[in-house]
Amino acid sequence: MKKILLLVSLLMLSVSLNVSATGLSRLNDFIQHTKEGRASFTQTSVNEKGQVIGKTSTGVFEFSRPGLFRWNYQLPYQQSIIGDGKNLWIWDPDLEQVTRKPLSGSLGSTPAALLAGDNTLEKGFNLMEAPEDNGLQWVSATPKTQEAGFQSIKMGFDDQSLVVMELVDSFKHTVIIHFGSLNKAPHFKEGYFHFSPPTGADVIE
Repeated sequence: MKKILLLVSLLMLSVSLNVSATGLSRLNDFIQHTKEGRASFTQTSVNEKGQVIGKTSTGVFEFSRPGLFRWNYQLPYQQSIIGDGKNLWIWDPDLEQVTRKPLSGSLGSTPAALLAGDNTLEKGFNLMEAPEDNGLQWVSATPKTQEAGFQSIKMGFDDQSLVVMELVDSFKHTVIIHFGSLNKAPHFKEGYFHFSPPTGADVIE
């Protein structure tokens, strides 16, 4: 009898662990417990046939919740996307051009909302569990507005953190972003996410 009870207990524990390891639970854990972080990334785009288009980009992503982030492309071209809590800045050094948008209207339905936003993801996205694949637990996120510039996002998590994002745009091209090991305690200095347009740069509102 004791062996039967022990077996039942182990089976119940196994089921509990499998449920807790779903993509949605790992996304919620990432949002709630990872308040800031820094990770390298590699970004590649593919067409409907899975063929690589354009050049592979690399860079570093940094964030501090809610709404503070720096998405810095380093190769092959430099570009910085910065959220300072009030505005979304896009800085293109080669063009000497800065684009500024109110962050409140830009963050709700963009990939940054999933990574650097607050805990109210349901406001901007419809979230669904996706099948496990390549050892990762997946979440599918569909923006509730048509202003996001993409049709859907998938996020893959291992047992530690976010590993990959896949974004499908309106042309059915898929942007695949692989993240390196996430540093969850980067200790950003005060004002690190502040951005001022460089002298001489064209600012587009």
